[in-house]
Amino acid sequence: MAKADSRERRSHAAALTGTEMGTLPLTPAEQIAEVFDHARDIQRRWEETSFATRRDLMLRFHDLLLEEREAMLDLIQWETAKSRASAFEEVADVAINARFYARTARSALGDRRVPGAVPLLTTATVSYHPKGVIAVISPWNYPLTLTASDALAAIMAGNAIVIKPDSLTPYTALAVKVLLERAGFPRDLFQIVLGAGSTLGNPMIDASDYVMFTGSSATGAAIAERAGRNLIGVSAELGGKNPMIVRADAPIAKTAAGAVKACFSNSGQLCISIERIYVHTDIWDAFVPELVRRVEKLKVRASMDWEADMGPLIGESQFKKVSEHVDEAVSKGARILAGGKPVPEAGPFGFSPTLLTDVTEEMEVFGNETFGPVVSLYRVESDAEAIAAANATPYGLNASVWTSDLREGERVAKQIRSGMVNVNDGYAALWGSIKAPSGGVKQSGLSHRHGIEGIRKYTDIQVTATQRIMPVMAPRFMSEKAWSRLLTGFVRVQRALPGILFGEK
Repeated sequence: MAKADSRERRSHAAALTGTEMGTLPLTPAEQIAEVFDHARDIQRRWEETSFATRRDLMLRFHDLLLEEREAMLDLIQWETAKSRASAFEEVADVAINARFYARTARSALGDRRVPGAVPLLTTATVSYHPKGVIAVISPWNYPLTLTASDALAAIMAGNAIVIKPDSLTPYTALAVKVLLERAGFPRDLFQIVLGAGSTLGNPMIDASDYVMFTGSSATGAAIAERAGRNLIGVSAELGGKNPMIVRADAPIAKTAAGAVKACFSNSGQLCISIERIYVHTDIWDAFVPELVRRVEKLKVRASMDWEADMGPLIGESQFKKVSEHVDEAVSKGARILAGGKPVPEAGPFGFSPTLLTDVTEEMEVFGNETFGPVVSLYRVESDAEAIAAANATPYGLNASVWTSDLREGERVAKQIRSGMVNVNDGYAALWGSIKAPSGGVKQSGLSHRHGIEGIRKYTDIQVTATQRIMPVMAPRFMSEKAWSRLLTGFVRVQRALPGILFGEK
């Protein structure tokens, strides 16, 4: 971990129990440049490490994470108060990402030949070089997944990492550092700085070669603006007000069960969770009571066992926001179908999973992200009405469509302006498909994580073109006018021949 001013320390309390976990030193803003300089020294050596060595170390990290999974689950729960099942999603996700990038980094980033300007006479090679030092600014809601998964791809690409975890969840990030170094990665290839984003954010951006951020759309826009001044790239997963469309032919029980998971995993504190459900009028009277019945059965507990369906919210500010969204909606005419109240037996920040209806545009919960266990239900007359309502938002992160007709479900999905759309699932099917890129559109994000895109974004592309026999220019014995006629003829020949001969399809 980076050196810190020992005179400034912050104590950290467990969200689950309220007891103190310890105190940690904060990193002064003026020390950030030194941290990044140190990272660059390490990165230059790491860049020379073979893909085979990187793979072996990453698979060792994968194995250690699974060996230490019970301790990691405890730590995640202490820091976030989420249910144990939600904590396990993080461990599984990071293990899958580690395995995927360990095994695919070489094929994704190895040099590749592409057709040159003139077949046979020109060759071109595409190479991927690490950007250098990546600044990762991660949130509190998934402190393992959003600390490790992005960093693992960047490390496999040959970069070093400087990460600022959220002030509520520093210990999970420290555990990631320990596991990486136990696996054999160079010491301080993954460095941690601690402090407020308002203090450390700009110095980190200014010192970095690329920024990975997960958080609010407003903060993401500010980071992108700052990075743009420095002409460095940004990858950002931002806010969402994610819709679910329940078509007239949706299977009632299966859809209701899926909706519960999609809406209330991690107590709704998930940027890709569902906050709006559009139900076709033909099945409203069957679907809504079934959903209410299932929601009312959910167990909300501050517990480290596997029995709790939901944990409490992470802290006072989140509890206040959720409560205010519900109270304000009810004061303006919304009806509570389920929940809508605190759960004191789950601690001071326990809140029941909540379903609302009769939600209208003047209510905060209508268009603004709640980021909690609150979902609004709307009756619609057609797919077209549901699609229009789903798209009537500045966000475009995740969406869900439920149906018995998969072809129709995919047709509806393609009309939703969202970077991720699941058919007959809420979020897990797409998030778990790590060979596919995931990310948002509109105000929900920039770039992607997962897939080949999720590792290539941490590289700079270099193309080397080699010309044989003669350069691409008019020979001394030919005028530029004659040369242009020759090239015109050559281009016409290319147009007439099968494109596959020129690397085109």
